[in-house]
Formats: sequence, structure tokens, C-alpha cells
Amino acid sequence: MNYLLEKFDTKLETVPFSKIKNEHFLPAIKEEITAAKAKIESIKSNTQPPTFQNVCEVLDIVDHKLNIVSNIFFNLHSADTNDERQKLAKEISPIITEYGNDVSLDQMLFQKVKAVFDKRASLNLNAQQNTLLEKQYKGFVRNGALLSNEKKEEMRALDKRLSDLSLNFSEHTLEERKLFELWIEDEKDLSGLPDSVRDMARAQAKEKGRQNAWYFNLDFPSYMPFMTYADNRQLREKLFFAQGSLCAKDNKYDNRPIVLETVKLRHQRAQLLGFASHAHYILAERMAESPEKVENFLNELHIKARPFAEKEMAELKQYAKAHGLSDLCRWDVAYYAEKLKKERFNVDDEMLRPYFKLENVIAGAFQVAEKLYGLDFLEDSEIETYNPEVRVYRVLDRKQKTLGVFYADFFPRAGKRSGAWMTEFRSQSKSTGKDLCPHVAIVCNFTKSTADRPSLLGLDEVLTLFHEFGHALHGLLSDVYYESLAGTSVYWDFVELPSQIMENWVYEKECLDLFAKHFETGERIPEDLISRIKRSMNFHEGRMTVRQLGMSLLDMAWHNRQAPHYSDVAEFENKFLAPLELLPPVKGTSISSAFSHIFSGGYSAGYYSYKWAEVLDADAFMYFKEKGIFSSEVATKFKDAILSRGGSEHPMILYKNFRGQEPSIDALLKRAGLN
Repeated sequence: MNYLLEKFDTKLETVPFSKIKNEHFLPAIKEEITAAKAKIESIKSNTQPPTFQNVCEVLDIVDHKLNIVSNIFFNLHSADTNDERQKLAKEISPIITEYGNDVSLDQMLFQKVKAVFDKRASLNLNAQQNTLLEKQYKGFVRNGALLSNEKKEEMRALDKRLSDLSLNFSEHTLEERKLFELWIEDEKDLSGLPDSVRDMARAQAKEKGRQNAWYFNLDFPSYMPFMTYADNRQLREKLFFAQGSLCAKDNKYDNRPIVLETVKLRHQRAQLLGFASHAHYILAERMAESPEKVENFLNELHIKARPFAEKEMAELKQYAKAHGLSDLCRWDVAYYAEKLKKERFNVDDEMLRPYFKLENVIAGAFQVAEKLYGLDFLEDSEIETYNPEVRVYRVLDRKQKTLGVFYADFFPRAGKRSGAWMTEFRSQSKSTGKDLCPHVAIVCNFTKSTADRPSLLGLDEVLTLFHEFGHALHGLLSDVYYESLAGTSVYWDFVELPSQIMENWVYEKECLDLFAKHFETGERIPEDLISRIKRSMNFHEGRMTVRQLGMSLLDMAWHNRQAPHYSDVAEFENKFLAPLELLPPVKGTSISSAFSHIFSGGYSAGYYSYKWAEVLDADAFMYFKEKGIFSSEVATKFKDAILSRGGSEHPMILYKNFRGQEPSIDALLKRAGLN
């Protein structure tokens, strides 16, 4: 029996992971595609005049089950993969891409949608229906429905190749990351590293069968503490180069050819559709609207941040020189910055970790959600997970109605890609005839517990947890009718607002008092320490802002008009990053070769979204601060106007419904200390 093809006879129709085998995925996806195509044929063959109900509403749910099956597969491929799943992905991705093309290039189906679209003014549709109709119509047009048959075939070939390239890019970064190992056998090479980092490295070495050694790799909880605290400069350089040269070496995992081909094909595809570049194509469906507007926004921020960044870097060089280092390099920045920060504010991650036990931080995030939105998270052992490390909760509202299911997957492991993300196994919707609650997950790579210490998070990890939890709330609180408008199905430069706003609570005493308690004594985090955290939050904000702007402008450069004419990744990066550099580039390293966000993660011509959304979240949180960070009035407005509405209307309409005005960049500059 293939359980993927059956109705899930489980609590809340959650995924029965233990019953699903790898060999189930390919046949299930093929069968669900066949079923979806049959439903599409019924739309096309309907002899009644095309209406919103018999075309658009049916089209919205034709691949509902296919989406669930593919979500399960690709979520496992990202968080718990193995050789068999990686091989399967190479078979499944082209099939799904081909199905997508079959739908979007179906002329008869498009004509049905167009017939409804053309008479939309007379249909008396509500806002959500209008949005769905417009989204469907634009989806067809933006995927080639108006092209000639010859151009449509060209589009198919481009999409198939781009799908393959994205998958290869992702697999290369995963595989080459796994290849790097730093084994330390001489304890003096651990000088400067806190006990928590040493304990974790020793535990990982033991897991790998070596008793008298310490193990480090490129996973964030291993890499970042080493770069921040290790006194051994030579080893910091070694780790830095391994990370910086990831997939930028002449071997089978080299992503540079993939970058160049991807950029060229995206450009061709955009021009095929009548756009000047891939950036123009992408931004036509974003709040920012055009590459020019994005670049102006980023450059305006750069002008504001640059003097601060240069001052901070000059100060850091002077500090390093006073401590015996005359040639500050990139592998020294985190190390000396941390020392300077500790000296200035008397605060660092190791002082904070004892107050950020993972279980307490999770409970704190849940308490914030309860105080703001009346949510209750109940751990439920009856709901299966895909890995023993994953925790799962039922989410209830104030009336004890189940709103959704929340999976939390926190630790690095083999077969799990790096970074942190939120995803869904099933979206919220009502259009299938049932009120379907969402099943969402957050996936992270946090510091693991050891035999002697529980998992204690650094401040950055706490911020990451709250960030991804914000995305999860966007999915869990969704309350729309149509699946394709639910939850995080919004413009990409709006999707980070619900996540980034949650980070603000981490710096507030009223929030920290809920959960920041010493893991051994239970003592609440001292008020003086909170004060020092707040004073240090803008430490080197100029430098960090310029770095993020560099990533955003590099993304825009790759996807604007000039990039397809380049044949060397390093040359391209050097040209476009030169005005933003604060230190000389390191030969043999590359940002683009492992820039997964834009080459395999859906953020192409969209990395600016993080900064764009910072404007929104700073402005929105200012409203909370005015009324109280747990103001039920503001929280209710935020939930009703933004979190529950998904992509049901244009994001600026949603934002103004919440705030009563458009956002101002002034709030961001003030918060960041860049004004």
C-alpha cells in the first residue's frame, strides 16, 4: 500500500511518516499529477460559460494533494535526506517542473481564466476573490501563456534546466560542506574557546569514534564560535577559507559554472516574456516594483551606514593593532569584534548562554504568542515526526479550537542542510470543502546538548528561533478561503515582516523575564545584563548593514542586465562588491558559489527583502512600543490585518490596514543608530 495516496487516517490528518517509504514518492507524485490533470480537463471540457466558481475556484485546488505529497518529499530532502532521497529528487524535480509547465502553458485553460478575468469588473467579487483571479491570470502570463508554441517549448526547456541547476547547486553545497572536518588533538589549539564549545566539539568527536580529540565543521554552531573565540589565528584562517571557498574549487562540487549558467538562463527566460532582465521580471510582483527602486533603497541605506561602518572598521583595526595585530584580515574580524564588544559592554554570548536553555526559549516564544494572540502550544506524542529529534505541538486558540500543528526541528545532523527556515506540510484553506488547519515546521541548526550541559543558545540563535517562529505564526494564524493565498503566500519582500518583527521582543525586559532563567539556579536574567544587551545591540551595526547591503546588491547585479555577459564569477563579484568592501577580498573565495538563497532558495532578485522588511518591522514594532509590547489592541490589529490575511490583498493595503499609514525608513535608522 502506498500511504501517500490514501487519506491520512491520523490525528488532524498529519503525515504518517513511519508508513511512508522512499519508494512511495515517485509513483505517488505521478499519480497525483494524473489526477490533477484530469481535474483540469474537467474545467476545459465544461460547456457552461466560464465563471469564477467553475474555473478559478476549481483551479485553486486541482493539485491540493500533489502539493502535500511534494511538500513532504522536499521537506525531508532538506531536513533529513540520504543518498536515495537525493537521487529521487533528480527524478521528481523535472516531473513537477514539467507538470507546472503543462498547466501554465495550456492555452485552452488560460482562455478560460482570461474569459473570467476580462469580465471581472462586472462579477462583484470580494477582495480575496479578486486577488485569486488576478494571481491566476498573471501566473499564466508570467509563465508564457501568451507565447507562440515555439516559444512555449523554449520556455519548457529553460524551466527544466533551471530546475536541475537549482537542485545541483543545493546538493553540491550540502555535499562539500560535509567534506570539511577540523580535528584538534592538541588542547592548546583550543585556547580562547569557551567550555561549552569545547564540550560540544568533544562530544561530536566521540560520536565519530575518536575519544581524545575535538571535532569542528562548517555547521553554524561549530563554525561561528570557533571564528569568534579561537586564539589560534592559523586555524581561524583555515576555517574561513573552507567556508569562503565552498563550491568554488575546481572539483565536482564547483558551483561557479552553475551560477553563470543559471544567470544566463534566467535572463533568457525573462526576455522571452518581454522583461528587460530577471530582476525586472521578479520585481514586477513585489512591493518594490522595479530594480531601480530596490537599488535606490539599498544605496540610500549604504550612504547612511557607510560612515558608521568605516568608523567601526578603523576602530577595530586600531584595537587589533593595540593587541599586537597589524594586518586585520577577514578571519580576524569576528574574533577582535567580540573582544572589543566584551570590553565595551561587558557582555558576550558565553555570559548569556546559561540564561538561554533551549527548552526555556521555546517556552518563552510560546508565552509571547499566548500573550499576543491567545495561542496555546501542547506537545503531542500521538503525532508522528520524521526524526526522533523533532518535537511536535498542537496549537489551540483562546476557545481551545485547534488552529494547526507545529513541528520544531532544532539540531544539525548529517543529511540536513545548513541554516534555518520555516516550511509547511499542509497550508490552511477552506476551499476543499473542509476547514483545513495548517501543518507548519521550523528547521534550525542550533547548539546541541552534551552529556554535561543542555542545549544553551547564543543570542543569535535565540533571535533565529524567534524569527522562524514568526514565520510559523504567519502560517498558523492564516484564516483565508483559498489555499494559494494562505499563510506565507505573499510577496517575498513582505514575507519577512512577521518573522523579523518577532526578533524585537528578544531585546525587551518584559519578554526576557518570561523565560531567560539560569539553567542551573533558576535565577532570572539580571536587569543589568539586559541593559547591557540593549546597549550592545547596535554594536557594529554599520559594518553589518554594509555587509548585508553588499549581498543584496550582488544579488541585484547578478539578475540585472549586465551579468549574462560575464564568464568569471570572481571578476563579477570583485567589480560589483568593490564599492562596498571594508577589507580586501580573499583570493579563492566566493560568495556566489554558496549563495543558496538566490541560486536554490527562491530569493533571486529578492535578497533585499530582508532589509526592506526591516523598514516594515521597525515601523510596526514602534507601534507596539507606543502602546506596550504586549498590547492586546495592537496585537489584535496585527493578527487581523496581517497574520491572518496571507496574500489575500496587496501587502501595502494590509500594512496600512494595520498601521494606518505607509512605513517610514526613519524607524529603522533610529533603531539601528544610523541616524
